[in-house]
Amino acid sequence: MAETPISDYQFEQFLQDRKLMGVRCTECKTLFVPPRVICMRCHSSDMEWVEMKGEGRLVAFTCIAIGTPAMIEEGYNRNNPYCSGAVELVEGPRVVGRIEGVDTRNPETIKVGIPMKAAFLQQGVDEDRKTVLGFMPTDESRE
Repeated sequence: MAETPISDYQFEQFLQDRKLMGVRCTECKTLFVPPRVICMRCHSSDMEWVEMKGEGRLVAFTCIAIGTPAMIEEGYNRNNPYCSGAVELVEGPRVVGRIEGVDTRNPETIKVGIPMKAAFLQQGVDEDRKTVLGFMPTDESRE
């Protein structure tokens, strides 16, 4: 995948293909999700695409009752909040995404540290339809 340009656009294209991709600095091996064109650690611009497993643990979250127009269009509001959170992937990087499969009306039931897996969520309709990154608890966390 070295010939595939490093960009936000390409990251979104990978999401359309249901792949969570990050980039690795070929100099110091640091991983970034979403991608960066320059390594924040050693400042090298020699980056390569790497597919992530899409597994990790929830490290932070918030339940949102007043959303963006796109989220309101999807039916989220004061009576139906949605959850956004940060997941630390098993490979190391932390990534933000929508958290599905949790009780947003009772946020005290959502626990930091629960195992999560990537979910590729559909947002919008017709020609505006796109895939966005989300996460949901794994079966292991529901036991």
